Amino acid sequence: MNETISWPDFEKVEIRTGTVLAVETFPQARKPAYKLTIDFGELGTKRTSAQLTKLYQPDDLIGKQVVAVVNFPPKQIATFMSECLVLGAVDNDGTVTLLQTERPTENGLRIA
Repeated sequence: MNETISWPDFEKVEIRTGTVLAVETFPQARKPAYKLTIDFGELGTKRTSAQLTKLYQPDDLIGKQVVAVVNFPPKQIATFMSECLVLGAVDNDGTVTLLQTERPTENGLRIA
């Protein structure tokens, strides 16, 4: 485990629920990835690149509710500007399993 953080540090991280609206393949990425467009309700839509190709096909992801950090600054990934970070559990071989809520929730709800 890395260094511990304070409660105020954690409160700065905006982790929200969203629903995947669209998925595109991303052949320009260094590692296999998809481009996702996610609806975060009142926060609007955001796009991101996610290395989810080992467990998920594009059609599997559309309509899936995900959990993401939405207050990172935009980050250039190859030819694409990523606006959020979808959260997942990363196995030793790099396989990502998406984090999800236990039941459907409103898009944009804060994770606490």
